[in-house]
Amino acid sequence: MKLSLIICTYKRAEPLLRLLDSVKVQSYLPDEILIIDGSPDDQTSEVVQNFALENLKYHQVKPQQRGLTKQRNIGIELCDKTIDIVAFLDDDIILYPNYFKNLIATYTSHDDAIAVGGYIVNEVKWKKVDSNYKVKTSEFIYDNFVREDGARFILRKKLGLAPNRPPAYLPKFSHGRSVGHLPPSGKIYPVEQFMGGVSSYKKEVFKKLQFSSYFEGYGLYEDADFCFRLHKLGQLYVNTAAQCEHHHHPSGRPNQFQYGQMVVRNGWYVWRLRWPKPGFKNQLKWHANVLLLTFLRFLNIFTAANKKQAFTESCGRFWAWLKLWFVKPKIQR
Repeated sequence: MKLSLIICTYKRAEPLLRLLDSVKVQSYLPDEILIIDGSPDDQTSEVVQNFALENLKYHQVKPQQRGLTKQRNIGIELCDKTIDIVAFLDDDIILYPNYFKNLIATYTSHDDAIAVGGYIVNEVKWKKVDSNYKVKTSEFIYDNFVREDGARFILRKKLGLAPNRPPAYLPKFSHGRSVGHLPPSGKIYPVEQFMGGVSSYKKEVFKKLQFSSYFEGYGLYEDADFCFRLHKLGQLYVNTAAQCEHHHHPSGRPNQFQYGQMVVRNGWYVWRLRWPKPGFKNQLKWHANVLLLTFLRFLNIFTAANKKQAFTESCGRFWAWLKLWFVKPKIQR
């Protein structure tokens, strides 16, 4: 299979350089590497032009073409016609040497796979346990691996608002467990959503689907939107042996008030895309979760180091929740 790697970037020359260093030592090299740059300056261009890597190509977009989903769609258009698999990576990812080898192998071992996600290893600490292990209320267990559960999940369990579907499957009231709740077992798991920053797709799916224009700029939850629409066409997987690290970089992110609004408004959008008619009880649970999580974020004013960010984000979340009662986004299916 011929592989194209698309990296969409914006004002992150140094993280991009670290990513390219990790691509260079891969046991399975992509057949082409496309850098789709939305930066208003030339720093990223200079980094790419001075980097020695075969099949590395650079494209700087126009100001009106900036934004994650727009840049991804441009990258797809620029792919070589002979490409079979298109992979995307965030510019602040660092790959382990067998990332692409294990990612591509999934398409061979699972004939029904139309999309495969990679696995981030540096954000959660897991512990392997046997079948007799007694799980604490503060823990989450999956496939004989245990991790600490977040305070919000522990509270949601007590309030009857905890997710009732496996990780990477969205409950009817949304607010499920992310791919980060799949363990580092080395196994391949069927899913219905994964992270767009460590993703890959059969190129043929882009004849039917594009990344949604609804998610402009930072594009929070655009990956969930695409996965839910893609899931109607075939099976998605996450290969936990295709490993990498995510080193969150602050540049290029929206302010916390805007981010808080995105969490709620974009969250509502992908929830109703996946579950158009969730039922009255699940709608109540969605609103209860939004208000609970907003309140918990507000409490970070008293517990977190960056009190201003906690305050502005919680305000953004509450403001977006209020606006949903009057104006709801129009869903593009």
